Amino acid sequence: MGPLVPDLISQNLNYILALFIGIAFGAILEQAGFSSSRRLVGLFYGYDFTVLRVFFTAGIVAMVGVMALEHFGLLDMNLVYINPTFLWSAIIGGLIMGLGFVVGGYCPGTSFCAAAIGKLDALALIGGALVGVLIFAEGYPLFEGVYKAAYFGSPRISQTLGVPPNLFASVMVLFALAAFGVASFVERKVNGKPAPTPRWTPSRVGLVAAGIVLALSAFSFTDRKAELLQLVQDERLVRSYPIEVMSVDEFAFRLMDEEDDRIQVIDFRPETEIARERLPKSYAFTVDNLFEQEPSRLLRLKGKINVFVANDELTERRVATIAHELGFRRIQILEGGLNAFREQILHFQPSRPPQSMMEEFTYRFRNKAKRVIPELIRQNKNSEPVKKEKKRVLGGC
Repeated sequence: MGPLVPDLISQNLNYILALFIGIAFGAILEQAGFSSSRRLVGLFYGYDFTVLRVFFTAGIVAMVGVMALEHFGLLDMNLVYINPTFLWSAIIGGLIMGLGFVVGGYCPGTSFCAAAIGKLDALALIGGALVGVLIFAEGYPLFEGVYKAAYFGSPRISQTLGVPPNLFASVMVLFALAAFGVASFVERKVNGKPAPTPRWTPSRVGLVAAGIVLALSAFSFTDRKAELLQLVQDERLVRSYPIEVMSVDEFAFRLMDEEDDRIQVIDFRPETEIARERLPKSYAFTVDNLFEQEPSRLLRLKGKINVFVANDELTERRVATIAHELGFRRIQILEGGLNAFREQILHFQPSRPPQSMMEEFTYRFRNKAKRVIPELIRQNKNSEPVKKEKKRVLGGC
């Protein structure tokens, strides 16, 4: 599951990969004509909208791509860094950069692209940018108040507008298609070209079809978490879902067996309740942890049997169903939940004298477990819970 940094790819390797990706990106920009200041500023004068088409296309494809990766469980958005919004610094910085773009003919990225092929105006613009960076760094105490003013956190536009993300993505794709059409109309007007006879050429049909497919595909990538949480509200479906069940006697035996390191108890009770009664070999978990990259690694440990426990069996079945749907395997639940475990093991009281040899052995075992397990719980109560920290990597432009 992504992001790849820092777990699958180290920070140092990340910098090396970023260098080669940056070189490839610069080469593509140069081949697309983005090392020409005349082409870049054409966006502002209306005679060339290549910049709009390229970056708008990249934006909507990336947006739907991220939704697809998150939908299929390949990307944990909780670990993706989103630049925080400081309103006034964003407005002032945007105006300075826009003015520099119009005057100099380059944005920061394309200026390095043009400088790489020896353009002196790009080198001059980079020099000016470095002077600006130096002024900001040295004068930071003076600018800090404005720089950090009007903090809005890291909101997403769909959340701010109160619309579903897939609907917002679909509308943005359609908006991009409309913007491309308007841009072409403005280009022809500014360049004095006659309007072509409207006709559906293969390339035009392909472009529109690709845009419509992209817009519609956004509806396919629904919020998987919300979808699964809604699914497990169906009690009939949850109770019929095929999940392995561990008996209370086997559970008690494996808790007491010090050499049994295959079992790990995944406890879904509230933290305050776990703090009062922390089971041996257990880890505190929440439903949210199942969707997160870091905590869910625990469930993928090779050779381990994950026993989901909660106070009642229905809750165990619900979280186990979600885990199965997310692709986790070797999941079992405790028969009857912890309520049944307390009644039959921790507070065991035989209702009648043993009627058979098997019942005699069962009574002996439960009486032993009734003495041993509370002591194990008492010893485990003083241990620190396992921390499931999120390793969010800072960065972005």
